[in-house]
Amino acid sequence: MKTITNLLIAFLLIGNINAQKLLDIYKNGPVKLIPDTEFGKTNDWNNVFKTYNDTMHKKHVGKRKSLIILDDGSFIVNHYYRNFFTKFNPDGKFEKEFSIVNSKGEKMKTPDISGILNNEIFYTGLTNMGKMTCFDLEGNYLKTLTLNYMAKQIIPLPNKKLAVVGWVIWSDRFRDFVSILDYETNEENIIWDHFTKRPKNDSKDQMFVYSYNLKNGGLIRFRTMPHTGYLGFRPAPIISLLKDKLLIAIPPNGEILEYKLDGSYITKKKVNWEPGSITPAEQIEIQEKTIKKYKKQVKSMESQTDKTERIIEYLEYYKVIIKKMEEDLTKISEQIPIPYFSTVIKDSDGNLIFFEYPKEEGANKFNVFTYNAEGKFVCQSSFICDDYNLVINPDKLVFFNGYLYGLQELKEAEGVPMRLVRFKLEN
Repeated sequence: MKTITNLLIAFLLIGNINAQKLLDIYKNGPVKLIPDTEFGKTNDWNNVFKTYNDTMHKKHVGKRKSLIILDDGSFIVNHYYRNFFTKFNPDGKFEKEFSIVNSKGEKMKTPDISGILNNEIFYTGLTNMGKMTCFDLEGNYLKTLTLNYMAKQIIPLPNKKLAVVGWVIWSDRFRDFVSILDYETNEENIIWDHFTKRPKNDSKDQMFVYSYNLKNGGLIRFRTMPHTGYLGFRPAPIISLLKDKLLIAIPPNGEILEYKLDGSYITKKKVNWEPGSITPAEQIEIQEKTIKKYKKQVKSMESQTDKTERIIEYLEYYKVIIKKMEEDLTKISEQIPIPYFSTVIKDSDGNLIFFEYPKEEGANKFNVFTYNAEGKFVCQSSFICDDYNLVINPDKLVFFNGYLYGLQELKEAEGVPMRLVRFKLEN
């Protein structure tokens, strides 16, 4: 009995050490993300992610992939628009491609796999018709849940419940809300909602937003400044499960709302830092960098002797966009407010990592704030990565057993740059 007691104490101590490990790294920041070169090293990434180069309406869509981790440490990557998924073993080695099949053995059209309910049911995101497909871990169809809106985030709750961040476009406003959905009955309970007026096309919200219609029907649309544009000032709420509570974090005002898992409201908190902003001087610098990049592209295209029809069309596109960017450059006079945070990712020790918005894309340094399992912000740090162009969101970065796994693009890569990568967190 004494031996068993000692073993239990030892296991508890090990668990305690592991539970503190990530938090200690955050506190000693900055945190360096070091890729494990042995992870998935035998994969032929050009073949595994061959759909990376997919286009639709002349727009690159192949990089629209997302990642989930199963309880056994294996991985599934979603390939949007392709109706199939890729599975990797816990060491990152490619295993197979698979699709969802119905009772007749026919391949079904499905969106991404969003998560796992009760460790036994895969569920997808919503289609344009509000359909959520559910199937077992072998890919066999189970049922379809129907909702009358679009969803930005869906996370599993205990007792076969799902929490959903939904949104609807009205004639003059957007409605964002959080709902608790019952898997068995398809019934749902909206526990929070918020309305935002739709901006006018001639408002300042359209500054730094650029679009161009290609001859064959394609549309190029982008923005040079973060947090601007048609949806720029309406970041959706972010939901997280923290022990036995559902948290709703709201980026524009920094509020954190706590609910019981039955949807009962508990309390409201606020983050303990001030939101940032992009000053006029910083806006000018960012805009000038973008203009310089586009002019370099024009120079490169004009130097080509045999110009294809596509190059000629893109030359016209670049020249039109550069002119508009230079016009906006002369209008800069006010600072741009930044939401309190961009996303929230739960680590494998039960802490929530709040990521600040970077002021400029490609900087690859992200300030973070850690919210522990007891509901308190305990430290501020930053995440830094030298080898990969990081995309920070829960679809691309997932914690598991102390490591951070990512579906990210390698900076110096031949062929397809996308990788399934395991990062070790170090100071």
